[in-house]
Amino acid sequence: MTKPYQKSFFKKYRKTILITVVAFLAIMVVGVSVIYNKRDGLLKSAVEKGIIKAKVKYNLNVAIASYGFDGLTSVYLKDVTVIPENRDSLARIGDLKIGVKLFPLLFGNVKIAELTIHNALLSLVKKDSVSNYDFLFKKDVQDSVKKDAKTDLSELANKLLKKALDKIPDDMDIKNFVISYDQDTTHFSLKAESATIVSGKVNSTIKLNDHQAVWHVTGSADPSNQQFDLKFFADNQPVKVPYLDKKYDLKVSFDTVRTIMRGAKRVGKEFEIDGTWYVRNLVINHPKIAPNDVIVKSGSVDAIMLIGPNYVALDSSSVVSLGKAQVSPFVKITFGNKKIYQLKLNAYDQVAQDVFDAFPIGLFESLEGIKVNGKLNYMLDFYLDEAKPDGVVFSSGLTGADDFKIMKFGKVNFQKINNPFTYTPYEKGKPVRDITVGPANPNYASLQSISPNMKNALISSEDPTFYSHKGFEEEAIRKSIATNFKAKSFKRGASTISMQLVKNVFLNRKKNLARKFEEILIVWLIENQKLTSKSRMYEVYLNIIEWGNNVYGIGEAAHYYFGKSPAELSVGESIYLASIVPKPKASLYKWQYDGSLKPFMSGYYASLGKLMAINGYIARDSSNYGFYNVRLKESLRRQIAPSDFVPDSLAEEEDNGFFNLNIFKKVLPKDSVEKKESFLKRVFEGENTGKDSTEKTPKERRIERREQRKKQ
Repeated sequence: MTKPYQKSFFKKYRKTILITVVAFLAIMVVGVSVIYNKRDGLLKSAVEKGIIKAKVKYNLNVAIASYGFDGLTSVYLKDVTVIPENRDSLARIGDLKIGVKLFPLLFGNVKIAELTIHNALLSLVKKDSVSNYDFLFKKDVQDSVKKDAKTDLSELANKLLKKALDKIPDDMDIKNFVISYDQDTTHFSLKAESATIVSGKVNSTIKLNDHQAVWHVTGSADPSNQQFDLKFFADNQPVKVPYLDKKYDLKVSFDTVRTIMRGAKRVGKEFEIDGTWYVRNLVINHPKIAPNDVIVKSGSVDAIMLIGPNYVALDSSSVVSLGKAQVSPFVKITFGNKKIYQLKLNAYDQVAQDVFDAFPIGLFESLEGIKVNGKLNYMLDFYLDEAKPDGVVFSSGLTGADDFKIMKFGKVNFQKINNPFTYTPYEKGKPVRDITVGPANPNYASLQSISPNMKNALISSEDPTFYSHKGFEEEAIRKSIATNFKAKSFKRGASTISMQLVKNVFLNRKKNLARKFEEILIVWLIENQKLTSKSRMYEVYLNIIEWGNNVYGIGEAAHYYFGKSPAELSVGESIYLASIVPKPKASLYKWQYDGSLKPFMSGYYASLGKLMAINGYIARDSSNYGFYNVRLKESLRRQIAPSDFVPDSLAEEEDNGFFNLNIFKKVLPKDSVEKKESFLKRVFEGENTGKDSTEKTPKERRIERREQRKKQ
């Protein structure tokens, strides 16, 4: 009900209000009339300025045969050409019409109401390093100036998305629009025979390389409400993505891709985008992923993306699905002088068979066809601050419920190592020879017949917690991540003996992502289902790993280097054999021609020997744990050429986490290195020159050593 004082107010100022409204409407009408009468001149001025700007700013020659208005808010252009200076023609458009919405335009917002393009060609050409589209990557000087205020990513995302959606027309009619790309031997073209939007319905027909394939994009688009639902598929065949094969050796194809955006809005300081991405029969082929096609029958991501003032995140309510298996991810990247990365994955109470069935075909060949019972749970927690890489957080756990059990193995029976079997090592993709892992092989050594020195040395160097962990050493993985991140390269691994055994016995030797994940899964199955004992795993490991050129197993290694049986190996001999496991092909480079170890190995002996003593495997030894007593078998010494130095490339390979000659050189001055090497040689070789070698120059000492070797 209108109050008395309101009635009196309107009665008193009624004439004033009416006059104001009428005046405003009159001004609007006059303004629109003036603009309408002068619009041709305004359009001409705008076109001329645009042509000049294209020439001055981007060195583009733009020509338009004719243009004008079609209705109140639509502009047409005919026979438009765009040619970069001294480059191939970039674009040609026969007919172009653009209409904008009038009401938003009054408030300075340009929203496309209609778009018509007929008979157009966009030709992208690159010859050597010169292209006709490089102006697109030219930076604006004004844009490159750094602003004092920090960019609010949420506000930026909001503006960019609105601008993009505003350019989607309510009505669209595209016919015979061709996009072609040419670079050396690479060529492909896309021809939109028709692409329309009518009353929010999207339909299009696109031809790849004339008649190689026919693609379709269908669905609905409602840009005003920030919503769309689009499907991309091909007629009677998968959609194959061109160019990636020749450029990146990557083959990608799929039957259908569907993209849904349900909405986008500001919520507090965050900008939220709610959507779903779905793919059916996705096929990926790349040698770094797997040696064959990897097929994802069905997969989807139902996610809420959060964009904050300085971060981008995937909300924890998001769900990633492969088949019937699901995982909830939380991903966040915080930007600043140093980035912060966060990743959490949770998959609770998953039906185990659904998980194994969800694995992409071709990814884990040895597991294909496996039958399991029960449920599985998985969690991952990862946090890395670039400013504090040593504080990286890594925690991962796959657990099976009490009823989880393997009912039937797939292509590979992971219990085969419990009985004698044939192992075939490979080099450069080719089999070396078949090796019987069992008593029928005269070089086979049972765990009880191997010297404790050897068993303890290898455990200490390769996997100190082997008998207590369940296949993985989380702390080693965490340290590996920190080390590799700081080095910006792969410097440290975290493979356990369990992982090395699985890699050698059950998997091919091709290095790719699939093999690594398959290795992890097999290790988990063997360790958690107790498919074999730790002792048996270690016994098989000792009998199959490579110890030199065509030397496999501890039985062959002990005889090859020292003419002994595995039971007779001393502490010093065992430490040497442990040292060559990471780089077995370089094993003889650690020896001098007289059968003694090179001096740089003393650091490794001191470190590993001390570690073994700390663990209670051996007593502390002031004489460097047998370093000076180790002798290479006489027949092998003839293969070693005299050398005064260790090549840098070989010295780098000696880094086993304990000692490296290059590190030693960084710590001590050159003269100190020479003195240490000379001292070791005098102690071991019994040199007696009658003169203190430290009084000679390094050059004199090198010449003297060469002369002595010639005489010997």
